[in-house]
Amino acid sequence: MELAQYILSVLRTNITVMYSWGFRNPVAINNGLRFFVNGFKHQGWVEVVYDEGWDLFTIRLIKGGKLVKEIEQVYVDMLVDTIDTAVERTADYATDVEHWLEDVG
Repeated sequence: MELAQYILSVLRTNITVMYSWGFRNPVAINNGLRFFVNGFKHQGWVEVVYDEGWDLFTIRLIKGGKLVKEIEQVYVDMLVDTIDTAVERTADYATDVEHWLEDVG
């Protein structure tokens, strides 16, 4: 539980980016944190798992109960950027956000 809280506190260092993923339903898992996202690039679960041997993190993207991507050896200071790149950030992000705002507005 402490590790999940720690990971959550790291993600909250850039809360605007975190919420741009459609972040919700965080839950503690063995050695990490699992949460749901609804980003431009990934809609599903994200697991952030601590690898004690490397003192680094592994990020897993899960959709429909299946692992779709795994990113290993992520430093703590790169968690938000790495998740953002995998879940949300597109090549033409400003235009994508503009279109999304038009659709929801």
